[in-house]
Amino acid sequence: MNVLVCGGAGYIGSNMTALLAAGGHEPVVYDNFSKGHRSAVRGVQVVAGDLADFQGLVKVLRERKIEAVMHFAASIEVGESVQEPLRYYRNNLSNTQNVLSAMEAAGVQKFVFSSTAAVYGMPETVPITEEAPKKPINPYGETKLAVERMCRYQADTGRLHYAALRYFNACGAGDNGNRGEDHRPESHLIPLIIQAAMGKRPDIKIYGTDYPTPDGTCIRDYIHIDDLCRAHLLALNRLDSHVEQTFNLGNGQGYSVREVIEAVKRVSGKDFKVVETARRPGDPAVLTSDATKAKLELGWQPQMPSLEDIVATAWKWHTSHPDGYQD
Repeated sequence: MNVLVCGGAGYIGSNMTALLAAGGHEPVVYDNFSKGHRSAVRGVQVVAGDLADFQGLVKVLRERKIEAVMHFAASIEVGESVQEPLRYYRNNLSNTQNVLSAMEAAGVQKFVFSSTAAVYGMPETVPITEEAPKKPINPYGETKLAVERMCRYQADTGRLHYAALRYFNACGAGDNGNRGEDHRPESHLIPLIIQAAMGKRPDIKIYGTDYPTPDGTCIRDYIHIDDLCRAHLLALNRLDSHVEQTFNLGNGQGYSVREVIEAVKRVSGKDFKVVETARRPGDPAVLTSDATKAKLELGWQPQMPSLEDIVATAWKWHTSHPDGYQD
């Protein structure tokens, strides 16, 4: 299948592109490189373009005979979305509407969308199922939920088959530790802790130590990037027979901030400064997924659920790329 991977030079997109190529598909990366890295997608077709360019999208879809689109090009920082809501509505919602309109114009029906657990907001119960109330508490979650709804209405017209995959915390390095996480600036916990272990930052901060959890720190669900991408491939392969698919993607097991810190210490053999500070507003004590639906309907099963194994792949990538990707 010829697959257009929007945001294919980013962390998840580049790992997905590699998996598609390994599986015999023909991925075409479409990226404006505002966040992605050219060196993460060598050896595949790459088109430099912006999702706001409707005619450019239609041209690529037609000329490359694209049969499916996968979307990983959203803005993803929760705090930034609160500070710059219009930017998030423009990129995450308006630009995605542009992609769907270009697909309609080019006659492309298959769409796999990178959604988020942020659509649930502050959950009433955990682990979270797909049927849990959708009450996002920031523009990031709101825009992702709006795209899901847009997809559903477009699917009702008969012109779209789509899958919306709600991630918890994607992490680790794919391709045996050779394709890792390089956000600038970095905001994700595991790479931040690894940077502290490498001496690239003075400490790692724990925001809140008085949560109602066993060690007082927040608990989150971490899913290895390879497991995440395999679920996308399984969902993509079902789009011929399924008009609408929505799945949570996570391990279903949570790890606390302290547990992640200790895992990095064990894997790296390094000690580093840990600073305890006040809670951040809006941080739930526990966020874990119920991914039963993906397991039953997709036949998906995480192959790397161990936190230590996840951290080991990330450590391998960061230590072999101490300055990130060289673009």
